[in-house]
Amino acid sequence: MVDPVVAWVARLALAGVFARAALHKWREPDVFAAALAAHRLVPAPLVRALATALAATETAIAAGLCTPGTAPAAGWAAAALLGLYSGAVAINLARGRRDIDCGCSARPQPLSLGLLARNAALAAAVLPATAPVQGRDLFWVDGLSGVACLGALGFLWLAAQSLAFGGPGSARLGRSA
Repeated sequence: MVDPVVAWVARLALAGVFARAALHKWREPDVFAAALAAHRLVPAPLVRALATALAATETAIAAGLCTPGTAPAAGWAAAALLGLYSGAVAINLARGRRDIDCGCSARPQPLSLGLLARNAALAAAVLPATAPVQGRDLFWVDGLSGVACLGALGFLWLAAQSLAFGGPGSARLGRSA
C-alpha cells in the first residue's frame, strides 16, 4: 500500500507525460505518421491508422490515470504502451538506425539507449500509480506536498529531456527543435 499523495503524484505525473505526447500526435498527425513510418515496423498502408490509434490510446491513458476507478488499469496500459515503444526503439537500435525521430514529442529525439532508460523510468512510475492506496484523511499540507512534488518532477523532466535529447542529434533529424 502506498500513501495517497504518492499515488496521486505518480498518476498525475504519468498523465501529464501521456497527455503531452498525445497532444503532439493530435496537433501534428503527419509528422507523427512520418516518424512512425520511418521505424519500418508496420506496412505503409497501416501507418496512418496506427498513428491515430496510438494518439487515442495515449489520450485514454492520460484520462484514465486521473480517475481513481480506472487509474490502475490505465497505469498498466501505460506500462504496456511504454514496452511497445521501447521494443520499437530497441529493434531500430539493433538495426543501427539511430538517426530517426522517435515520434514521442514535438521536439525531435533520435533513438538512443537514453530513450530506453527514460521509458524504463516512466514504467517504474506505474508501480506507485497502480498500487493500493492507504486509507487516511488528507490535509491541506498533503495538497501542498503534492503540488510541490509535481512541480519538482516537472522541472526534473524538462532538465533531463534537455540534457539527453537537446544536443546535436536532434539537429540531424531535419526538424527544428
